[in-house]
Amino acid sequence: MSTQPKKKILITGGKVVDGSGNPWFYSDVLIDGDTIAEVSRNLKDKIGKDNQSEYEVIDATGKIVCPGFVDIHSHSDAEVYIDGTARSSVMQGITTEIAGNCGDSAFPLVGYFPERYAKHMYELYGWEEEFPWKTLDEYVDVVNSQGVSVNIGLLAGHASIRTAVSDYADRDLTEEEYKEAERLLREALEQGAFGMSMGLYYAPGSYATTKEAIRFSKIVAEYDGFVSCHLRDEADYNIGILAAYQEMLTVARESGARVQISHMKCVGPSTWGYADILVRMVEDARKRGFDVAGDQYPYLAACSSIIGSLIPRWAQAGTKQDFLDRLRDPETREKIKREVIRNLRRRGGAERLFIGRYPPEPEYAGKSIAQISEMMGLDYAETTLRLVEPFNPQLVTYSMQEDDLKVIMQAPFVMVGSDGRALRPEGILASGPPHPRSYGSFPRVLSKYAINGNVLSLEEAVRKMTSLPAARANLKDRGLVRRGFKADIVVFDPVTINDNATFDNPRLYPTGIDYVLVNGVPVVAEGKHTEAKPGTVLRHNA
Repeated sequence: MSTQPKKKILITGGKVVDGSGNPWFYSDVLIDGDTIAEVSRNLKDKIGKDNQSEYEVIDATGKIVCPGFVDIHSHSDAEVYIDGTARSSVMQGITTEIAGNCGDSAFPLVGYFPERYAKHMYELYGWEEEFPWKTLDEYVDVVNSQGVSVNIGLLAGHASIRTAVSDYADRDLTEEEYKEAERLLREALEQGAFGMSMGLYYAPGSYATTKEAIRFSKIVAEYDGFVSCHLRDEADYNIGILAAYQEMLTVARESGARVQISHMKCVGPSTWGYADILVRMVEDARKRGFDVAGDQYPYLAACSSIIGSLIPRWAQAGTKQDFLDRLRDPETREKIKREVIRNLRRRGGAERLFIGRYPPEPEYAGKSIAQISEMMGLDYAETTLRLVEPFNPQLVTYSMQEDDLKVIMQAPFVMVGSDGRALRPEGILASGPPHPRSYGSFPRVLSKYAINGNVLSLEEAVRKMTSLPAARANLKDRGLVRRGFKADIVVFDPVTINDNATFDNPRLYPTGIDYVLVNGVPVVAEGKHTEAKPGTVLRHNA
């Protein structure tokens, strides 16, 4: 099939799983420009042979035709600027991403935040160029002008805004700082942010009180956005997982905002088996009228940084030099090490924690803290501190249990979110090793948990990837194969679909994703990226 399609595309012969959760049905799908023009049987016959030359025809016989996948939890803000082809996203069927999650958005690049964000991007990829925007408006102009293969909407990051006004100050904001932060949040919401994300687990979000979270969430509610949150605790790191859930239910109740619990999971042995309790807590809140939902990625390993995962928050307050000064003080260093030991245990042990890109000693990349400890001849806690003194690498932690994952996945209010980034197997975005979720989350749910796993029906799996997250983000014309909706479409083979990316080899595209259309244009055709960039930066309620 041509990568430069005709104005009209006809998808014929497939089983349509329309995203609503209803049973599949046979139908053809007619696309005119960027819109689904008709969904009915025998369209090819109705068009007639004389007119078929006007159409690009995709034969979907034996295949599933469904809406493009909506990734409600992504971190691709900067990545789609670095490489607009968004390869690891569209190759797994993602047509829309909601990025800026966990409190971390690529804007506003003002105040103290630009230096922090530049450091973060260097640690991820070695990226050293300055980003040519400050506000969401400017980000939209830059990314749209250079082109992007996927649609992307952004949340305003609470931590990004807090950093802009107070850096990593471990305290309540002053009233002057509150007012400036509120101004920046309103500016982002008025420019099209879909809501606000919080990362109460990470510094500096962890320095915010529940009262602060409610105060900002009330503003989000005014704009009918949603508040996503990486909870303050997903184990027994500080307040405990149950108290962390209760905190966000309180935010929902007191602010009136729609609340999204990010990547629902039970981290570490102390919380294994809690999934039923967590699901019931959200169900009970919904019965009381609070609009709370959640998302999940289909893996048993998490990914963060060493500092984010293992270093106590009080030790991170202030500048990087403040942190290093604490490490140089023998008494304070021992105090930090004691907490590192507890945090290693909470995440299942040093044998289960593997670091990513590490320029100071490249041979450490991909090895566990236990392995590096043996190489250094040091104990686990001292090894951890030696690692973070020059650089803060990413950390993959094998800390979850399959039974909990399945219980959470089956909850009707839980949608699929990759928690990944739009990467590619070569170039600067190949730095890593990355978590395989960036390449395989959506095919993995379809193959392992729906088609071959009997955890979800195919229709329910597709609903969790399409109409459910689209509704969460107020995307009123995406997420369904329905007349008048945007032509974001995936055609996949239910026999061959498979996520191929693993933790040992994470940069593999899935198989079985034959076609991906974004706004009516194929970005994947016959399983290959077409280099087309028909996507756009979406604005909330635009």
